[in-house]
Amino acid sequence: MNTELKHFNFEEYDFIEKKQSRWKEFLFLIKVIIEFIKGFRTFHFIDHCITIFGSARFTEGNEYYEKTRELAAKLVQYKFTIMTGGGPGIMEAANRGAKEAGGYSIGCNIQLPHEQKPNPYLDKWVTIKYFFVRKMLLIKYSNAFIVMPGGYGTLDEFFESITLVQTKKMPSFPIVVFGKEYHQHLFNHIQLMVKNGTISNEDANLFLFTDDIEEAIQYIVNHPLVIKRKKQTTSFIPKWWMGEREALAQ
Repeated sequence: MNTELKHFNFEEYDFIEKKQSRWKEFLFLIKVIIEFIKGFRTFHFIDHCITIFGSARFTEGNEYYEKTRELAAKLVQYKFTIMTGGGPGIMEAANRGAKEAGGYSIGCNIQLPHEQKPNPYLDKWVTIKYFFVRKMLLIKYSNAFIVMPGGYGTLDEFFESITLVQTKKMPSFPIVVFGKEYHQHLFNHIQLMVKNGTISNEDANLFLFTDDIEEAIQYIVNHPLVIKRKKQTTSFIPKWWMGEREALAQ
């Protein structure tokens, strides 16, 4: 068996590509439910998250790594929890910036063929097997998204979240696309969609396009939905029989 096939996830491939027995599809559904419950139990007592997306390939010293680190450090001063995909690169920079500034840092890691290990700047994390479960958890616990420079995964997360807002499947919450030079072609393509009528002018205004850290922060903290949610606090009491513990101080 070649190296590519050795690491291939045939379980997900089979589920997506072909019919299986009722029993196999039921078992797959149970596994998905267990993944969701694992995420719910991990993050149930976490409030006021800002999720930061971006490439796993940038390292310390890179312009975007350092900008992310600075941005996260400033966000925790507003009592936000920083949430990421839990891995290296931009994710590490965000979690690191939060920790260095005395804030709370969490991650929703993904299990990959070449294992993605949680970065060392996490107070709490969970490792998820399925991408669609992971994306839903990142959306569920976030008050805002910040899209830093990244690859296919980053764009997938951006477009899924903005599609949910556009179609009113979820409230209009702040989405920031950070890095004008890097994302310029993406921004231009969105204007092209407006020009051709495939999205509306209002759809093109569902996010902030910026290079300025302070502008990004003010856009988030002054957003009506964020202000509303900041006034709400979790009143749930941990249940020992569910293995729950109080969240660390935020």
